[in-house]
Amino acid sequence: MSYIHSSAPRRDFLKTAGAVTALSLPAWIPSPSLAAPERTAANDRIRIGLIGAGTRARWLTRAISREGHRADLVAVSDCYLPAVDKLADEYRSSVKQEPNWTAYQNYEEMYNAEQLDAVVIATPDHVRVRAAILACQKGLDIYAEKPLSFSIPEGRALVKAVRKYDRILQVGTQQRSTSINQYACQFVREGGLGGVHTILVKNMSGSRPAEGLSEETVPAGLDWNRFCDQSRLLKYHPNLQHSWRRYDPFTGGSICDRGAHAIDMVHLAMGWDNVAPIRLEPTVDAADYWNRGVRIHYPNGTTVRLESPDGPAFGGVFIGEKGKMEINRGRFACNPKGLLATYEGPETENHVANWLDCIQTRKEPNAPVEVGHLVTSVAHLINICRLVNRPLEWDAANEQIAGDTEANDLLTKVRRPEFELPTI
Repeated sequence: MSYIHSSAPRRDFLKTAGAVTALSLPAWIPSPSLAAPERTAANDRIRIGLIGAGTRARWLTRAISREGHRADLVAVSDCYLPAVDKLADEYRSSVKQEPNWTAYQNYEEMYNAEQLDAVVIATPDHVRVRAAILACQKGLDIYAEKPLSFSIPEGRALVKAVRKYDRILQVGTQQRSTSINQYACQFVREGGLGGVHTILVKNMSGSRPAEGLSEETVPAGLDWNRFCDQSRLLKYHPNLQHSWRRYDPFTGGSICDRGAHAIDMVHLAMGWDNVAPIRLEPTVDAADYWNRGVRIHYPNGTTVRLESPDGPAFGGVFIGEKGKMEINRGRFACNPKGLLATYEGPETENHVANWLDCIQTRKEPNAPVEVGHLVTSVAHLINICRLVNRPLEWDAANEQIAGDTEANDLLTKVRRPEFELPTI
């Protein structure tokens, strides 16, 4: 693993090309990486930085390595430096290559020191938007893991930044680049089930307060202040670091994690990339508010029901006039069985490849920023509905909860001054 900063020149065409095209979602989008690629000249290669060296980064670094004919991972940043070392060990084991990246503890230092063209942001939820907006201002294209934002207003700020600076942003809802999922969703979207009146989605939990944890010593190599980022500076406990997905200061819980994939498949199958819900209401009660059931009503009369702990983890069950269809990651099932022919196309998932394609062509990626913002907004609204335990009327045009000051106040998260969002 190299610790020498590269001085390779930045390619002008990636920085100046700003045209974006309308979103297109064909049944399958091929990548140049799938056909006997040749290595491109050094100055035309896409230089990528990575922020966040945790579990998700292992998949992402492998995906980037498969695009080694046109892209290089040159820098990795994590506020916990041992995570970078662990990622390097995993890279050696899985890719069978020596990593050639520079390690940083502060991603802003990485931005300033490296000649990057793009960045992959695989941080906890509460860190992502600020890192992405700064990347936009640096002229970088972005692959941002889901959920896209920690709150609806900051998600809107990121949409504004991506469009102002003409960046390519791919949200990490990779099923949009999985050909079998595209095939199944296209069938529903084109009326294969007739009118869909009900969609069942697994009722995934929200996050919990960071309470009842004793203070322990911050481990060597961890910048705990940067880990806490916009949230208040909490007393350190290993659960907060390693199980951060459970806790309110850092995440919205499973509904914002796996739930983002499920809601995304619902929106893709229904053609709702620009369609927001109009009303949410709590239904199945629970002792803990983060497990309450919720029904979501859309303008066309379809109801999405999150009321059972069972069901597909990465999709939903669509109930229409002609039958039912379950869509999950990499598979689908119909009742009656003959509704849709067996899928016989390629079984590849090429989400990172699609992002790199779009960096080169300046076309819109499969999961653009507006789509990710809308899907993540629905997840945030589910959590707010659970918390206040009453119906919410959603004013999508203004991104406000109508007539409910208490619920509306929950849309915004308080940020520490040193981690405020940049002015756009």
